[in-house]
Amino acid sequence: MSPTNLQGAPPPDMKVSPLVVSGPSSNRVDLVFFSDGYLAEEYDKFIEDAKRLADDLSGNHTFNTVKPLLNFWAAFTPSKEASMDGVGTGGKPLDTIYGLYRPGTELRGVLYTKPEVARAACLSLGDRCDYPILMGNDPLYGGLGGEFTVITPSIANGALVLRHELGHSIIDVGEEYDGAEDWDHFGVNSHPSLATPVSWAHWLTNSSSAPKVREERSVMPLQDYAWTMLNTTTSWSANFSASGQYARSLFRFSLSGLPEESDLTVEVDGKDLGWQPKIGLGVDRWHYDIYRDGGLSDGEHEIKFTLNNADREGIAQLCSVEVLEFGDEIQFNSTPGHYSLYPTFSDTNQTYYRPTNEDCLMRIVTTPDFCSVCMEDLWLKVLRRVDLIDDIHIGPVDTASKTHTVSLSLAPLAELRDVPVPETESWFIQWYKGSDGKTLDEFTNKTTVELDTGYYSVDVRFFTEEIRVDKEGLTTSHRHIFVGET
Repeated sequence: MSPTNLQGAPPPDMKVSPLVVSGPSSNRVDLVFFSDGYLAEEYDKFIEDAKRLADDLSGNHTFNTVKPLLNFWAAFTPSKEASMDGVGTGGKPLDTIYGLYRPGTELRGVLYTKPEVARAACLSLGDRCDYPILMGNDPLYGGLGGEFTVITPSIANGALVLRHELGHSIIDVGEEYDGAEDWDHFGVNSHPSLATPVSWAHWLTNSSSAPKVREERSVMPLQDYAWTMLNTTTSWSANFSASGQYARSLFRFSLSGLPEESDLTVEVDGKDLGWQPKIGLGVDRWHYDIYRDGGLSDGEHEIKFTLNNADREGIAQLCSVEVLEFGDEIQFNSTPGHYSLYPTFSDTNQTYYRPTNEDCLMRIVTTPDFCSVCMEDLWLKVLRRVDLIDDIHIGPVDTASKTHTVSLSLAPLAELRDVPVPETESWFIQWYKGSDGKTLDEFTNKTTVELDTGYYSVDVRFFTEEIRVDKEGLTTSHRHIFVGET
């Protein structure tokens, strides 16, 4: 009989396949892709989509260094209904396992209607499901973080959205991009006020030209989540004011349904910004940044989006637009890898602070990595669920030496990795004997030792340059061992 969750919903029948497995689920963090909107004959497509995203996520970026502590699985259940357009739209889900849908037609959030089924599916897998990922069979941008990470396998955006949403789900951090609601600024990457100590003080860049704690100088004259369909009859435009007090400007916007450069003209004060679509994007959504040296003059300005191709009406959409201004490099350090206090502006224009300019995927979804502040907390969140010691094996007594071979199996990090990483890592292992804890210096940093009968203990500590502060002692593990005659 199938197990049920607390609401009594039975889990769906699932075919579970391994994608990337690093160790036993009892001592790993397990992420599971659950299929939604895939027909029975689309099993191979689902596995291909899930494997591509798992490999991308744990490859050269983002989760690469913590990969040895993660497992990825794919859990397939065929849906009764699918659509050439993917998940449901206009607030109406299709007849699928978890009922994924878009609230409208915009390429933004993808929601679910059957959380009890998703919860039951995850619970039925036991320790193989720590973070469920509901993947809708849709080729275009969309996602959601929280109890269930929701994504699509979009070629252009699937992995990008998955990284960002797992930042919410695993690290439990809020947004760094401008325009998010006030309640969505929280976690290790967000600081509310210059009047209180900075949580990422141990990452701040200290230089002779800049004090260790300061606010980088910037302002946001315009921010608008337009979510508007464009047409050739009337351009979409917005007016905004500038003070003439800033040295640099940035025009940031996102679009969908515009695959050709000739489809759209973007202008500021009547001058073409020179927008070009991402090559090979098709009609999917993408985020664009156009920088300009030289600040905006004092007074009123206009940004305008003009659709030139009538054939794009009905799919061409302006999703979001914002204008940012910055001080010069002395007032606003834009150097990659510089850690300071960078203003982030909420939807009510409340100022919060983030650690870096554009170094984190929690701010820029097209960035493939977390900043060091988020990366450190990712390690700590994962290590809360994983013991650095996988196992200890005590062999039989050797009749000649009267000793036992004791082997310590550690998580495959540092020199134990199958594939080395550029980050500096190391182990420190210390063995002790008896109730008084006599240090056995001859066994320092050894994973295999010969021990007589008696009581022992072992301390293990993992060092990585990606963790500078570990208040909870999560990078250490301690075991007591009794070595007996049998």
